[in-house]
Amino acid sequence: MNILSSVLQLLGSLAFLLFGMKMMSDGIQKSAGSKLQSTLGFMTQNSSIGFLTGLVLTFIIQSSGATTAMEVSFVNAGLMTLQQSVGVTLGANVGTTITAWLVVFLGFGSSFKMSTLAVPIFGLGYILTILKKIKKQSLGEAIMGFGMLFIGLDWLSETIDPSKGTLNFITNFTQYGVLSIVIGVIAGMAISALIHSSSAESAIVITMAYNGLIDWTFAAVLVIGANIGSTIDAVLAGMNASAQAKRTAAVHVTYNIATVILACIFLKPLLNFIDLIIPGTPEENITYHIAALHTVLKTITALACLPFTKQIAHLMELIIKDNPSSTPTEYKFEFSETGGKENASAYIIRAEKEIKDMTVLVTEMFERVQSGFTNRTDSFITEHIDVLRKQEDYADQMKEQLTKYLIQCSHLPLSIHQADSLGIMQQIIDDLEEMTDDVFNVALLLEKSINKKMEFSQEDMDRLGPYMDLARQIMNFVYENINTHLDKDKLLIAREIEQQIDVFRKNLKKTARKRLEAGADVKSELLYIDLVRQIEKFGDRAYSIANALSQL
Repeated sequence: MNILSSVLQLLGSLAFLLFGMKMMSDGIQKSAGSKLQSTLGFMTQNSSIGFLTGLVLTFIIQSSGATTAMEVSFVNAGLMTLQQSVGVTLGANVGTTITAWLVVFLGFGSSFKMSTLAVPIFGLGYILTILKKIKKQSLGEAIMGFGMLFIGLDWLSETIDPSKGTLNFITNFTQYGVLSIVIGVIAGMAISALIHSSSAESAIVITMAYNGLIDWTFAAVLVIGANIGSTIDAVLAGMNASAQAKRTAAVHVTYNIATVILACIFLKPLLNFIDLIIPGTPEENITYHIAALHTVLKTITALACLPFTKQIAHLMELIIKDNPSSTPTEYKFEFSETGGKENASAYIIRAEKEIKDMTVLVTEMFERVQSGFTNRTDSFITEHIDVLRKQEDYADQMKEQLTKYLIQCSHLPLSIHQADSLGIMQQIIDDLEEMTDDVFNVALLLEKSINKKMEFSQEDMDRLGPYMDLARQIMNFVYENINTHLDKDKLLIAREIEQQIDVFRKNLKKTARKRLEAGADVKSELLYIDLVRQIEKFGDRAYSIANALSQL
């Protein structure tokens, strides 16, 4: 029973520590909301600024995994180049080391320990979450997470106290010389991959070293090995993404593996250097030695790589080839979970990229159909109908999978603005899919008119030209402004085009009815009216999207 109690106490302490870190990171991200997105997108003009951006952003949100996931999503969406992302990756790796220093200063400081105030801090955070009027719920969650982190850390320290013998067997792994180094690297890699956080792994290692379970060398290789395990978030974020996004993830993986290899090769000089810059022997000051090792290792390797971001990006382009250019017939878009390290901004960016692609699809379909008005012959049917049918089916698949994706996104830690944005994005997806239906219906009407050899006067077809041009204008307007907020002036532009379409529609239908009354062919005129109506629907849905964009 004592063993079972100790194991449960250990698991509970780890759970408090990990959940506290997640809650703190999620709360900060929800508080910042889209500001994190805009910051990352703006401050990456060159490698040095990208490095500082990755460092500061990771320092703020306490998660290099979240920064990396957001970075991969930016590259996948074409908002950041591969070379720019290399600088951000290097900065994020340095920024993540701040957690170890927080643990050292506030968790194991000789004069003050945060655990003494952890419960009151947690209570303060909870009060902020229930005071709806001040709208600081996300900040309250971050403060609660901060308190939970140090509660878990204090419990963990008590649980693994050598006098209790809970984890004393770990000491045996420190006595095998070179084999201990290999074991330590593998264990550090496995632990950080399992918990999706090198920062949390470092906190656990510091706690074990502080309690005398492991020596300085074994603690060092555990921290070094965590560099490889921490790349799991980048790998998951790069799955099912573009070739450029995969290269971004590969940069993170390759850099961290190289860091571990170099650190193991030069382990003794590295440890001697840390002993030199940190006062006291490792036995006297082990927590500071571990935190310094974590920071020094990542800083040295990052600064060494920073001048070569262009070459690193080129190497990844040689290793990972571009995706096939052929148009796929089956749409796949999966919600890739990253083990509790989900970053809402990264997921939203991915969805925005797919919405942009869906807009491109609608535009391509419209261009195909527009050619049918000038070339209403059998060649239009041969060259375009089957392609349009496949594109319309592809759009149906996009709507289905994007809807599922957005539903899963709704369960992420979202700011109020982000939660509202998901609903707007769903409306836009619905409208885009219905626009593909409208376009395909026009194509089918044209096909019917060709097969039935229906005759339209050149004057009637000429009237449809400006009408189609207006529909194309509002489609181009949507394409150029998709995923961006429309102010009143821009929305007015869309409204004016939509009103012109309405006027054209009334005049064209009125003219068609007059021809019917004058004895024109009924089937031809009714099909002509159907064409006019479908094009108007297309314009209405485009304006609906513009109106939705004004609410972003």
